[in-house]
Amino acid sequence: MPTPAERGRSTGRSAIEPTHIQRRRRTEALAELVRQVREDDEGRDADEGYESVPLPARRTLPPSEDDDTEELAAVPAARSRTRGRIRPRTALAVGVTAAALTGIALALLLSGVYEDDASRAGAGARSSTAPAGRAASDAADPDGAGTLRQGDSGPEVSALQQRLLRIPNVYDHGSTDGTFDAPLADAVARFQLWYGIRGDESGVYGDDTRADLESRTTLR
Repeated sequence: MPTPAERGRSTGRSAIEPTHIQRRRRTEALAELVRQVREDDEGRDADEGYESVPLPARRTLPPSEDDDTEELAAVPAARSRTRGRIRPRTALAVGVTAAALTGIALALLLSGVYEDDASRAGAGARSSTAPAGRAASDAADPDGAGTLRQGDSGPEVSALQQRLLRIPNVYDHGSTDGTFDAPLADAVARFQLWYGIRGDESGVYGDDTRADLESRTTLR
């Protein structure tokens, strides 16, 4: 183990010289600089460093040839109506209103006259066509021409009674006096029901009932 050299005695080695020396920075100067900058910013005006520049005058563009718009002259205020004087527009409006009212009155009057004429014509037509309608309804029988029903009388009714007497259990002991009464109507309805006759009204001696009855019976 080496022993330390004695004080004041040379060891024979060369001394080591330093290459550079470090020292602490002086932060006081930096802090002073920052403080001055802040003071300058706080005391300086916000507009300091700027200058005002005047705006250029606004130029009005000349109207183009394609521009169809034009400025109209101001409309003068309408003159007030003087005493004893009416403006032409007012007179025209009054005339139009009067003409419209007159036309409405005439239309109402004419419509009333037309309605009266139509009602009279309709009444005449109904009165003239009523007898023809009744005659047509009387002539057109849904059960066919020559139909016999309750209330009729004559030789045709007597022939009907005689034919029904030949159908078993339909008109037993019935009368042949030629009067279409209620018992005869019941006998006709019974015959229609038993033999499936559907073309005529029940109890009415029509074309279908006549054809079927004549095909089943004969008169001596």
